[in-house]
Amino acid sequence: MIENWWVYIVIILGGWLATDVWRWLGVIAGSRLNEESEALRWVRAVATSLVMAVTAKLVVLPTGTLADAPLWLRIGAAALGFCAFLASGQKVFVGVLVSVGLLVGGLLALGWSL
Repeated sequence: MIENWWVYIVIILGGWLATDVWRWLGVIAGSRLNEESEALRWVRAVATSLVMAVTAKLVVLPTGTLADAPLWLRIGAAALGFCAFLASGQKVFVGVLVSVGLLVGGLLALGWSL
């Protein structure tokens, strides 16, 4: 039998309290918010800009194997993926699929083995 079982109870309760309680409070409070309010537009704009900043960092200053890919290929794949995203009626899956496909295809054309 586990001697210090109370440690696991503390971890489980601490993890639950740190996440699920706040999620449920967010759901309760969020159901009363007006989606077109100025505050939520600002939150949406900040969230979008943070995602785009991380994406730009991954494209321009990547780490690992992607750092060895030419910059023009990374930027080109991202730009054409964004165009595909817009052309498809803003379907994220299409934009990601086109970007990854162009990146992989470009790397293979340059003689890389994946």
